[in-house]
Amino acid sequence: MDPFLTFEAEVSSAFAKLQKKHGFPEDIDLKGVKVELPRDPSHGDLSTNAAMVLAKKVKLKPRDLADLFVGAFQDIEIVQEASAAGPGFVNLTLSDQFWQAQLRPILEAKVRFGFVANASGEKVNVEYVSANPTGPMHVGHCRGAVFGDALANLLDAAGYDVTREYYINDAGAQVDQLARSAHLRYREALGEKIGDIPEGLYPGDYLIPVGQALAEKHGAAFLECSEDEWMPAVRDFAIDRMMDMIRDDLRALGIEQEVFFSERDLQKANGPSSNRSALDAALHKLTSDGLIYQGVLEPPKGKKPDDWEEREQTLFRATDFGDDTDRPLLKSDGSYTYFASDIAYHNNKFERGFAEMIDVWGADHAGYIKRMQAAVKAITGGRGTLDVKICQLVRLFRDGEPVKMSKRAGTFVTLREVVDEVGADVVRFIMLFRKNDAALDFDFAKVLEQSKDNPVFYVQYAHARVHSVLRMALETLAPEDIADDSIVNANVQKLTNVSEIALMKQMAAFPRLVQNAATTHEPHRIAFYLYELASEFHSLWNKGKDDPTLRFVIPQDKDVTLARLAMVRAVGWVIAAGLGILGVRPLEEMR
Repeated sequence: MDPFLTFEAEVSSAFAKLQKKHGFPEDIDLKGVKVELPRDPSHGDLSTNAAMVLAKKVKLKPRDLADLFVGAFQDIEIVQEASAAGPGFVNLTLSDQFWQAQLRPILEAKVRFGFVANASGEKVNVEYVSANPTGPMHVGHCRGAVFGDALANLLDAAGYDVTREYYINDAGAQVDQLARSAHLRYREALGEKIGDIPEGLYPGDYLIPVGQALAEKHGAAFLECSEDEWMPAVRDFAIDRMMDMIRDDLRALGIEQEVFFSERDLQKANGPSSNRSALDAALHKLTSDGLIYQGVLEPPKGKKPDDWEEREQTLFRATDFGDDTDRPLLKSDGSYTYFASDIAYHNNKFERGFAEMIDVWGADHAGYIKRMQAAVKAITGGRGTLDVKICQLVRLFRDGEPVKMSKRAGTFVTLREVVDEVGADVVRFIMLFRKNDAALDFDFAKVLEQSKDNPVFYVQYAHARVHSVLRMALETLAPEDIADDSIVNANVQKLTNVSEIALMKQMAAFPRLVQNAATTHEPHRIAFYLYELASEFHSLWNKGKDDPTLRFVIPQDKDVTLARLAMVRAVGWVIAAGLGILGVRPLEEMR
C-alpha cells in the first residue's frame, strides 16, 4: 500500500464531492495534482497542491479552494487534521490507525514490498560497463558496473521491462594492439625471450595465460606467418579470453547481463539478401533525411591541436539537435569514426524496441553526451530518448594514503583486487552511497569499520539486529507465534509510541521512494533511505535500553510483544527489499 496513492484517490473523491456541492464543471482533468511529503515535517504527514492546480479551472482563488478541501478532508476517517497553508497547499496529519495499518502490506509482500507486482511495463535498455576488452576491469569500471546494475534492479522493481546490456568495443585499433600483445606473450610461451614490452602494447601479466593458451592450441603455427595471417585468429581468441575474464569479474560483483553486443556485428552485412551493414544502413537513413553533408568544420576554440587540419569531411548535422558543432562520421583514411558506430548501435537498440535508453559512462566521456543525444533524436525521428549517467572517479586509499597501482594490471588497480579484499557487498553499497556524478573516496580501512560511520555495516547490522530480536523472542514465545503467517495478524494498534509511529511512517514511504528513484534514475536514493531507516530502528532499540516499556520483547505482555515483533519484522523486510535493489545481501548475523 502506498499512502501517497491512497490519498491521491481521496483527493479525487473529495473534489468530486466539491464539484457536486458547488456546481464546478464536470470535465475537469486532475492532471498535475500531487500528494507529497511537506517540506517541513512539522506541517503534517502529507501535502497536496490540488487547490493550486484546480483553482483557475473552478474560478476560485487557490487559498479559497484550499479551505474547501480542508472541510472535505475533515470528513475522512483517516485524517486527524487538515489545514491550508501558504498560497494554497493543504497539509494533512493522518491518524495513528492509518500508519499502523501500513504494516500488513509490508508483512504480506515481504522482500517484494515496494515493487510493482506482475508488471509488463515500458521497455528500457540499460547499457553499462562496456569496457574495452583489452584487459581486466579497473576500479573506475567497478563504479559504473555497480551503478548500472543497481539502476537496472531499481527500474525492474518499479515495473519497467529492463534489458541489461554490455557493448563490446571489438572493432577498433585497440583490439589489434591487444592481439599484438597476446601474440608477443604467445612467442614468450614458446620459449622466446621478449624483453621489455614495446611501447603501445599492453604490459599486464594477465596476458601471460592468454599467450600460453594460444601456444597450447596452435603450437608454433603463428611463429613464421605474417601478421595479416595470424591477426584475425589471435584477435578473436584474445577478445574471447578477455570477455571471459570480464564476465568472471562481473559475477564476483553479482552482475549478470543478458546481452553482450559486438561492435563488429554492426559492420557485417545484414544477410544474404543485402550487402549493407547496420552501420551503412543507419548512415543511409540519416542521409535520406538530409542530415549528412560534405563540409569543413571550423577549427576548435582555443589552441589548435597539432594534428588538426582544415579539410572537407562527411558531417552529421548535430547542431540541428542541440549539439555545439556538427560531427564527422569518416576518418581521413575513409574508415568510420567511433561516433558513426555509436549512432548505428543506438539505432539498433531502437529497432529492437527500446525507445528509452540509458547509458552509464565514465567521467572521461562527459563531453560526448550532447552529440549522442543529438544522434538518438535524429536517428529515431524524435521517438527515442537517451539518458547518460556519468560515474565520476573513484580514489582508493588505505588509512588515508593513496593505494599503489596493480602489478598484474600494469597501470591500475583491478576491480577484482578490490572485491577480493573487502567483499562484493561492501563494494556495491559504498559505490552507491554517493551520487554517481560526485567523486568518491574509497578507503579500505574505513569501509570495514564496524561503526555508524560505515553505512554498509550500519544497514546490514540493522537487518541482523532484526533477526537477533526474533531469536531472542523465542525465549518467551513459541516459534508458531512469530511465524510469518502468524505475525501478520498481530494487534498493531498496541504501537502508539511516537517513535514507533515515526518508524512506520518511514517504512510506508518506501514504495513512493522506489518510484521516484526509478523515474530520476538515482539508485543512491535507496542507499540513503536505508541508512536513515537503520538509524531510526537502531535509535528505537537504544531507547528500549533506557526505558524498559519500549523494549521489543516484554515477557509479561504478549500482545505488545507480538505487535512490536510485527513492526521489527517489517523493518527487516523493507531493508531486505532495498538491499535487494542495491544487490547487497541482507545478513542475519554479523561476524
